[in-house]
Amino acid sequence: MPAILVRKHAILVNLLHIRALIEADRIVLFDSIGAPASYSQSLLVYELQERLRNSVGQSNEPSQPFEFRALEAVLISVVNSLQSDEEVLVNLVQNVLAYLEESVDRSKLRELLQYSKRLSRFEQKALNIRDAIEEVLEQDEDLAAMYLTQKLRGRTRDTNEHEEVELMMETYLKQVEEIVNHVESVSSHVRTTEDVVNIILDSQRNSLLLLEIRLTILTVGLSTGTFLSGLFGMNLVNTLESHPDAFFAVSTIAFLAIVTLTLAGLRAMRKVLRKIN
Repeated sequence: MPAILVRKHAILVNLLHIRALIEADRIVLFDSIGAPASYSQSLLVYELQERLRNSVGQSNEPSQPFEFRALEAVLISVVNSLQSDEEVLVNLVQNVLAYLEESVDRSKLRELLQYSKRLSRFEQKALNIRDAIEEVLEQDEDLAAMYLTQKLRGRTRDTNEHEEVELMMETYLKQVEEIVNHVESVSSHVRTTEDVVNIILDSQRNSLLLLEIRLTILTVGLSTGTFLSGLFGMNLVNTLESHPDAFFAVSTIAFLAIVTLTLAGLRAMRKVLRKIN
């Protein structure tokens, strides 16, 4: 789990691809060459080289303590990594959503499901980072203990005197919260789209069911007519073989039976649909 742990002479950081131990005069990075995040770690090293130089500003004021510059470089790397992943993932999701607004495609629905899972994992990762920063900000003792340079010089700091590091942490907390809010908004859009797609699919499924019911009713009507005509088509002796109007009478009865049963079935189906609606 992401965490920022403050100890007596060090700050331990575990955020995304960064595993670091920050002291008053040095930072130790735990790196794995060839790991998927090695490029991000290379950018972090470059950022650290720029920020950890002992320089004085144009106003001849001393720069931040070493530990704060190191911690800020770490937070910058974390936020940049989150923003980069968010931009790629959100663009993929929005492209699929835009396509689904035009037509419902099975392959695009499968892609949306995969992206939705990735979006949920990313959202949880960003929430964990936000919680890690908030946990430090809620502890005045930890904030005051982060002044490692003053500790090294033998100075003690009151638990309420931590404005500098608190402002820095709140700045990056706000950026992480913006990422979380944006991802939550996109996730809400995805859920809304999924609901709309389900409604469309349910409507299409209902239309197919209605068509199947109509065909079944028509089949029952035709079967009744076939049954009546089949009775007279059997090789049985009766008084209608030689009657001149027998064929017309039987055909008329069969046709009327087909029409009557079909209309009765359709009328009963309409009554059921009205009750449902």
